[in-house]
Amino acid sequence: MSFVITAPEALTAAATDLASLGSTIGAANAAAVAPTTAVLAAGADEVSAAVAALFDAQGQAYQLLSARAAAFHEQFLQALSGGGASYAAAEAAAVSPLLDAINAPVLAATGRPLIGNGANGAPGTGADGGAAGWLIGNGGAGGAGGLFGAGGDGGVGGFGTFAGNGGDGGTGLFAAGGDGGAGGSGLTQGGDGGIGGAALGLFGAGGAGGTGGEGGLFGGAGGMGGSAGMLFGNGGDGGAGGNNNSGFGTGGSGGKGGDAVLIGNGGNGGNAGSGGVGPGIAGAAGIGGLLIGEDGMEGLTP
Repeated sequence: MSFVITAPEALTAAATDLASLGSTIGAANAAAVAPTTAVLAAGADEVSAAVAALFDAQGQAYQLLSARAAAFHEQFLQALSGGGASYAAAEAAAVSPLLDAINAPVLAATGRPLIGNGANGAPGTGADGGAAGWLIGNGGAGGAGGLFGAGGDGGVGGFGTFAGNGGDGGTGLFAAGGDGGAGGSGLTQGGDGGIGGAALGLFGAGGAGGTGGEGGLFGGAGGMGGSAGMLFGNGGDGGAGGNNNSGFGTGGSGGKGGDAVLIGNGGNGGNAGSGGVGPGIAGAAGIGGLLIGEDGMEGLTP
């Protein structure tokens, strides 16, 4: 049994190039319409009549061939594009059952899949975002809170060579925003912490930013703190930057503290992560309320 290996991306790129080629051929045929369809009137002698008839026949043959070439090009382009789409759909259909078979035992044993992004919390429920897969994936975003419910917390990012990012915290309407999820630890780059959810109504504190994940070369950045409610509430603290686990890289930057609006204190900036070459940048302080409130404190640098 023979096996066929197809790259849908290559087919799509070839179809795009072929469509561009068709446009060029169409422009050339349009430019050749006048010279191949308009023939000067023949003279009274037999030689002129024969020459005019020859050129007229040549023009008609060219127009016929160009029409057939354009039709063949269109058919071939449709077949190539359709084939690429079919292969892509087949790949997507084959991946889902395979991932389910791989993730099912790990999910049952640990509560987290092995590969994949965490599910987002449903809007209006304030549900927390799902954790990402252990190896690959970003944490799910927390669901927005209902009328008086707080936003859900973001899910934790996955671990891997390039770790996944933490999910953003959900927004609160008349309550606090959810905290951002922590970034996953990575062999090279730590995942970034999720952004703290904002309090969208009159009251409520902003959610705290997620902590950046540790990395072998670079620590992940801490998430920014969420902004407070329009009337009163404190801004969320920025997440701390992830540490660097080797002597060659840098730590992650701390997240900025969230701002208050009218009454309330700004959130503190996240601390910078430590690193062998140097630490990250400390997070900036959040701004206090316009009427009453103090600015937060800038994050610390180790």
